[in-house]
Amino acid sequence: MLFPHVTQDDFTQEVLNAGQPVLVDFTATWCGPCKMLDPIVEELAVEWQDKVKVVKVDVDNNPDIPMQYQVMGVPTLMLFIDGTPQHRMSGYKPKPKVIKEFSKLLQ
Repeated sequence: MLFPHVTQDDFTQEVLNAGQPVLVDFTATWCGPCKMLDPIVEELAVEWQDKVKVVKVDVDNNPDIPMQYQVMGVPTLMLFIDGTPQHRMSGYKPKPKVIKEFSKLLQ
């Protein structure tokens, strides 16, 4: 399952105005840890499909979004609820750690 890449043009619609929590994966094509995190994020997108929408933002193609949310490095996962960032996690983390970090906010 591939999840949508959002851009500056549709970020507000897809993330800020979404009717459900949105997990944003800030990523870059050249980033090794991002590639390691990709399969975990894909699994979570399937496992959490009833609870959260998962999207990707390429920081190189959309520099204003990471700047606006002070994303200093990739990969960064950020959970938006009602258009507001509620939690963030930077760097590669194993799946159990990602689940532990975010699942408490998705009850």
